[in-house]
Amino acid sequence: MISQFFLPLSLAFIMFALGLSLVFNDFKQVILNPRAIALGLFCQMLLLPLLAFALITSWRMSPELAVGIMILAACPGGITSNLLTHLAKGDSALSVSLTAITSLAGIITIPLIVNFALIHFTGNGEPVELPVWKMIRGVFVITTLPVLLGMIVRRYFPKSAARIEKHAHRVATALFIVIVFGAFASQWGSMTRHFSEAGPVALALNILTMLSGFFGARLLYLKHRQKIAITIECGLQNGALGIFVASTLLVNQTMMIPSLIYALIMNLTVAIFMAASFLPRPIREA
Repeated sequence: MISQFFLPLSLAFIMFALGLSLVFNDFKQVILNPRAIALGLFCQMLLLPLLAFALITSWRMSPELAVGIMILAACPGGITSNLLTHLAKGDSALSVSLTAITSLAGIITIPLIVNFALIHFTGNGEPVELPVWKMIRGVFVITTLPVLLGMIVRRYFPKSAARIEKHAHRVATALFIVIVFGAFASQWGSMTRHFSEAGPVALALNILTMLSGFFGARLLYLKHRQKIAITIECGLQNGALGIFVASTLLVNQTMMIPSLIYALIMNLTVAIFMAASFLPRPIREA
């Protein structure tokens, strides 16, 4: 398994690199694009967990895998969604704003959703000792605090931030790959054993959330670039954060499996969506 020392440090650096790309003015997107922001937040922070819960209850899963799906649903998109939105010619400012808001809100939403899942799926009607404060501290120190530090560096040391940002993003992307593939390598046997149980739910969750974002954007008559940003944000969850919550905060390797399976699926579905986004479209959707 990936070192318990390497994983949190790597994730903290990934979130710091994300913070370097953010400025406090990015939050003006909430005012400038209220419909787009509201839809993105609704899909990621409310609809995604609700869909996950509905799919779990309609599909036979072990309690640990069920909690793992809910952990994944609680983890917002990360730096990868911003990069892929840019490559797909989507609305990068919208993507960055959604990532910033969900990442900062994660200190509250992740413990709430995960602890609800622990009570519901593993409580069995008995009192459950929940690591609420441990999770809040862990999420704050590893995700929220590094993002804030990155934004502060960008605000007060703009030249230094600009100089290291490009390299930091490359390192962050490499670390993300190492985390996910390292976890793949160590848990491959468990993944193959549990894929028939968790794979269909992960795939359905990914597709349904992306479709909700895409058609929700069409329903609200958002621009094509905004549709791309929201769909990618909805499809890409922070798999590295899901691995961290399951393996480090909850110390449960089985709960980590859904994040690994989803990480594989989401990259395939988003790649297909990105390819489709380059197809010719009606001028009125530009």
